[in-house]
Amino acid sequence: MEHPKVQEILEKQVLSVVKAVEDKIDDEIAALDRLDDDDLEALRERRLQQMKKMAEKRSRWIALGHGDYSEIPAEKEFFSVVKASERVVCHFYRENWPCKVMDKHLSILAKQHIETRFVKINAEKSPFLAEKLKIIVLPTLALIKNAKVDDYVVGFDELGATDEFSTEELEERLAKAQVIIFEGESSLKPSKFNTKTRSVRQSTNPDSSDSE
Repeated sequence: MEHPKVQEILEKQVLSVVKAVEDKIDDEIAALDRLDDDDLEALRERRLQQMKKMAEKRSRWIALGHGDYSEIPAEKEFFSVVKASERVVCHFYRENWPCKVMDKHLSILAKQHIETRFVKINAEKSPFLAEKLKIIVLPTLALIKNAKVDDYVVGFDELGATDEFSTEELEERLAKAQVIIFEGESSLKPSKFNTKTRSVRQSTNPDSSDSE
């Protein structure tokens, strides 16, 4: 019968993987054993510096409003918000059910991804921005990096064309645009959503597109 042979092959493959993992761990332990006190102190100091820098970043992000999903009350404040943070997700909304669905997911992600500022602005009360950024369908998420709109999530088409999409699906989409830092498989895949970058630097001429 072939079945015992298949089982034997599978067992050998599993043992091979286990052996490889054990060898890797043994190598790492051996490398640590070879470190002297000076090397360990240097590693400890480097780790402390990394932790200090991250703590400073978190404090700066929190001071800027990261970690919370907030509303921009007026168009003119939009520009100061996007210039202050390296990564911004801005929800252009109106008072309807689809936008409330998007609000729910963004509220969750804002707390999970403190490295990114999550905000919303009423599109109907922001005619200059809506025209400048060509906001037509609501909800629309403007994904902004370094004060430039780098990508858009328009409606729910990319999220299964349903309002029952999961927070994880939206998270993956934002990760593909690299507007959040996501330690998942999706963040390792190159983004297939290439859109023309628009500058959001304020212009005195409402008809100026400022496209790059």
